[in-house]
Amino acid sequence: MSEIDNTFVKLRARLRELDIKLWQEPYYHEDVGSIESEMDRLSEQLSGELGISVSNCKCALVELQDSALRKLTARKEFNETGMATFSVRCVDSKGGTVQIIEIKCSLNALGLDLQQEIANRLKLSNASYVKCISAGKIVSSNSTLNDQGLNNNQQLMVIIGSKESTNSSDGNTERGSVLYERIAKIKADIESVVDADGRFFEMEDQDGNAIFLPPNENRSLLMAMGLCEKARAAMRRENYDEALLLLLEADEHFAVCNSQFLESVDNYALLNLDIVWCYLCLKNVTQLPDAQRRLDICERNFERSYGKNLKRIRSIRGSSCPERALIMRLHLLQGVILFHQNRRDEAYEKFEEASQALAELRVDDDQLTRLIDMGYDVADARLALRSCSGDADQAILFINNRREKLNTARADAQTERLQQNRLAADNADQDWVNPRSVCQLTDMGYERGLVVEALKRTKNDIPDSVDLLQFHADELGADLQTTPPADEQLLNILHQLGFPMALVRIALETTQNDMKRSVEFLLKSQSDENQLLQVIDNMSQTLSGNPDDQQQQPTSSSNARPFIDISSSKLQLIETFLTMAKSELESYKAYTRFNEDLTMNDNDYLDLPLIQEEQILIEYKNLLER
Repeated sequence: MSEIDNTFVKLRARLRELDIKLWQEPYYHEDVGSIESEMDRLSEQLSGELGISVSNCKCALVELQDSALRKLTARKEFNETGMATFSVRCVDSKGGTVQIIEIKCSLNALGLDLQQEIANRLKLSNASYVKCISAGKIVSSNSTLNDQGLNNNQQLMVIIGSKESTNSSDGNTERGSVLYERIAKIKADIESVVDADGRFFEMEDQDGNAIFLPPNENRSLLMAMGLCEKARAAMRRENYDEALLLLLEADEHFAVCNSQFLESVDNYALLNLDIVWCYLCLKNVTQLPDAQRRLDICERNFERSYGKNLKRIRSIRGSSCPERALIMRLHLLQGVILFHQNRRDEAYEKFEEASQALAELRVDDDQLTRLIDMGYDVADARLALRSCSGDADQAILFINNRREKLNTARADAQTERLQQNRLAADNADQDWVNPRSVCQLTDMGYERGLVVEALKRTKNDIPDSVDLLQFHADELGADLQTTPPADEQLLNILHQLGFPMALVRIALETTQNDMKRSVEFLLKSQSDENQLLQVIDNMSQTLSGNPDDQQQQPTSSSNARPFIDISSSKLQLIETFLTMAKSELESYKAYTRFNEDLTMNDNDYLDLPLIQEEQILIEYKNLLER
């Protein structure tokens, strides 16, 4: 933040206190314009009161007066013509605000019309390259501005990507296209991975325990968390414009999740904290009201998750819990917001809290290097040292104990996830059943089929399910379907396509000999990309009439796949299966792309080096002293 920005903060607040309106007499007369003598007198008065130079005070007052007059003109035009005026601030990660333009557009127009107006002014060929942000939301192209709550004289933030990001080998890449295409690709990859039914993404808590939610809510939450992971990767590269767009997309997915669940975990708090951090790093204060709202949400969620003053988390993790780094960043951002509201005493208190936390969180470089040289990941090492008050020997024990707990929890979760997969196959398009509840009740000695039926009826209420199992088991059993044996012809056909015989039998029995669902089951059971490629090759050869010359192979081997004469209707199905298999392969590739710039550390979100935070803290504390 510059000294002139500090001057504006002071002046705006003082003018409000004195109820001075620069667009009215004696400072402005409609027939004459600005009254320079009065502006000079006011500059002299306020410069002494606020401790700023007369020249800087005069320049700032003139700019504030011009801004007020432009808003009055825009208000008059809006009342007469219905055309709204927007002050559009174009930002990028390299220099914050790079351009400010004025755009006029009817509030009854679609968001796309506003994007097109901005694109025309910026000489962009595609309006989709323009991402407008209003009150913390990306302006939708398909809804009217009025429906989205935009107002006349509103300031908008626009992201189109920096010029540096458009460098390409042919030199013809248009500004804005690179960021637009990158965001679109990231979203498509995350959708592909999330829709792969848990083979790539699985939710767990900080201790490695599986988390299960109803399918629709589970999908929304996984989409949101995937976008947050890519946003943090962009933040590590200091691409805050890209990160902000991804975080705002994630916010839309979080919005459809159960509010009670979001209030019990820290993910939503972290999202809001990261969004405000991006606002700050993009040097943009036009989103100040949204930043205040998000920090309030963050503070409330942290209190629910961690307890007041970290009381709950300290009781679990100890007094030196690494979550303190997040609280430090929260206090710093709260101080910045208070500073821009000219609540300087309150800002000072927040900066002092952040400064104290920063001192406690500092890690000795020699101790950190020692752990890294021993083979520990830098994030694990830093978090462990912070959790153990800088004691390297205790930090080593901390890392090893945490890994052991995670491995144990994840091993236990595997049983529950297997139940999840079986239930997904058994209950397609039916009521969702919580696999953890299935495990809990089967461990009590109840038959799995009866347990699933009871949980369906009670909507996963365990006490009611136990009551049904104890007193109405016969009634539950009457509703269970008898599982037919695997059809031999289908068994051989699917085996011929390259799937293991034992797995084919399970798939057919699970799906009651539904060939299409069996193939879906089998494709999703492939453990790696190479297995999937082999299946695709077998399907292609079967369709071409040359099933790898398998009819020539001896049939005495248990692994041999004798050629089966397949009917034309079954061949048409196999064509469909080939398309499904190729789609599945794309999911593997999407997952590979998704992971390209991610760290594999589970606690990456806690590993804040705090270098930027320290620089910002020093900058704002210096401004407070002036």
